[in-house]
Amino acid sequence: MLEMPKDPVMLLSYVNTQLRDNYNSLDDFCKAFDIKESDLKYKLMLIDYEYDIKSNQFV
Repeated sequence: MLEMPKDPVMLLSYVNTQLRDNYNSLDDFCKAFDIKESDLKYKLMLIDYEYDIKSNQFV
């Protein structure tokens, strides 16, 4: 499995692309990558992005 980007902006792009193309929810994504949803949300909150369940993206 590929390592996720460390840079928050690159991480945002990577996660949103994965969510759009491969996963129906953030929960599914986090389970597949064995990461805590709260950790991911925190990292992206630092650059002012929050998860939007309706669009299944960080906005």
